[in-house]
Amino acid sequence: MILSALLTSVGINLALCFLFFALYSILRKQPGNAGVYAPRLVAHGKSQERGDFSLERLLPSAGWVRMAWQPSEDELLSVSGLDGVVFMRIFIFSLRIFTFAAVIGVFILLPVNYMGDQPSLDFTGVQNKTLETFTISNVGDGSNRLWIHFCAVYAFTMFVCCLLYFEHAYISAKRLACFCSSKPQPQEFTVLVRSIPVTSGRSVSNTVESFFTEIYSSTYLSHNVVRRTSKLKNLINDADNLYGKLVRLRSGNGSEQRFKRTGFMGLSGRRVDLLEQYEKQLEDVEDNVRTEQSSVAMKEVRAAFVSFKTRLGAAIALHIRQGINPTEWTTERAPHPQDVYWPFFSASFTRRWICSILVIVAFTVLTVLFLIPVLIVQGLANLDQLEGFFPFLKSILRISFISHVVTGYLPSLILQLFLYFVPPIMVVFSSIQGYVALSEIEKSACIKVLWFSIWNIFFANVLSGSALYRFSVLLEPKEIPNLLAVAVPGQATFFIAYVVTSGWTGTALELVRFMPLISSFMQRKFCGSSNDELEVPSIPYHGVIPRILFFGLLGVTYFFLAPLILPFLLVFLCMGYIIYRNQSLIKKDEDDQNDPTISSFYEELATAYQDPALVPVRYSTNGERINSPLLGVPES
Repeated sequence: MILSALLTSVGINLALCFLFFALYSILRKQPGNAGVYAPRLVAHGKSQERGDFSLERLLPSAGWVRMAWQPSEDELLSVSGLDGVVFMRIFIFSLRIFTFAAVIGVFILLPVNYMGDQPSLDFTGVQNKTLETFTISNVGDGSNRLWIHFCAVYAFTMFVCCLLYFEHAYISAKRLACFCSSKPQPQEFTVLVRSIPVTSGRSVSNTVESFFTEIYSSTYLSHNVVRRTSKLKNLINDADNLYGKLVRLRSGNGSEQRFKRTGFMGLSGRRVDLLEQYEKQLEDVEDNVRTEQSSVAMKEVRAAFVSFKTRLGAAIALHIRQGINPTEWTTERAPHPQDVYWPFFSASFTRRWICSILVIVAFTVLTVLFLIPVLIVQGLANLDQLEGFFPFLKSILRISFISHVVTGYLPSLILQLFLYFVPPIMVVFSSIQGYVALSEIEKSACIKVLWFSIWNIFFANVLSGSALYRFSVLLEPKEIPNLLAVAVPGQATFFIAYVVTSGWTGTALELVRFMPLISSFMQRKFCGSSNDELEVPSIPYHGVIPRILFFGLLGVTYFFLAPLILPFLLVFLCMGYIIYRNQSLIKKDEDDQNDPTISSFYEELATAYQDPALVPVRYSTNGERINSPLLGVPES
């Protein structure tokens, strides 16, 4: 790839970034999009859905940048929690590292690489030079100038180690301060016990109570047995949806929304009163809920949340084996009550182990299959190879602009389109591994996406020869270092274009949120839904953090091999810092609750891990929520 092809890719992506910034600036001002671009304000009732028309709404502005930059770290902590603060510290830490690297790389190593073995710099025809001219490949073997690269690597390593030490100390202090200032959390006093052995004639609840009362008599508080409630949850979700529709119909001003025809798309058939129809359906669902709940008590799973009076009691039960058989009475940390992932509680130890093996196999198969788009991408990046496969395109590819787009922009764009499907697939893989917390699923998916990116984007593109050549390399492991020494600098041009396409444009695209915008528009126009029961989304850490870490890997690798990548990497980090800081301020935060007394906390702890499906709320036909007559539990 020549320098002009890279500049063409930079120009295209820069134009797309400004377009996305302008779109976001305009769309966020529209009152109907408040649920997409200001979900926190809508959830707190601070956003208005209507307003007078103003020409200012149609003009782009940079006010959102100032609003994202102004809040201090303490304000960010109060809004997005410790996770949001640590997430933004990743950008700050990376900016500090690669600013130092860019100063050395751009002003020292880049001129040395460009000079090669020449005595002085010569910038004639620089726009037509290949990007390999700016890499370490341009320096001859055994050149004394390589000592400059070695010294730069040592200086960079010492700087990163010092910065890691201070950053770790800062995050640890911040985490300790948050722990000391927060109220006691239920998960700190609770452990999850699985694979409970049950004898005939005894229930799981009686077995757990007798076991922990005998062994932990001074610290044991209570327990909640997990039950199979999937059918009951579906019924309650149906009741919630019907209740929401009833509320919206009762609050509507016109009669067009209340009456609808039963035929195709509401255009034909008899005219029905939706209010009466929903009331009747709600009564039927409520009867089904009563019937199903009466049988739920007999559907116990061999798992329970056991709560203790002190954190020490919970820690002792967590770290001590409870039985002779290591596959029975297994204990693990209890997740936050709102972080529990219920579907996998009924799985036995053997089933979880088998599912983990199957996930590893599926992950390996997906990794191998993904080599197909990687080979396609590398074929596009090599213009001569592309002309060999498609001779009829030779005349078109000879056009300067077309060749620049095909070699500089198209390969990284195609690879990025394939990569959009990877994070959701990894979430599915992690969800069937037996995790019982949504945060554990997201963490596992994050690790999978990172390893997938390192292999399929880095190594697979570096070793971009034929399949037979890859196999021959594996048969001679001693040749792998020599191969990497030649192949890694040779792929610097592709990774520079990838940082521009995936980093710049991909991050700017996250700001616009096209899919939630389209979904919100369709729901408002065709489903008649509103933002009354809006669920505030959270940042998809499993997709964002692996991208940042992978770009960090590229920056560290190519710091001395191809320092031209560093300015583009710094632009990505600056954009990511502003954009994700803005997203952290408008998305999900932690619940703000008052500190309870000890007695009220124990009452809360005793019911914290109660399955929500076991305490359903009954709905009356006039749209009021009343307590369940089955359990007599007050509405929470």
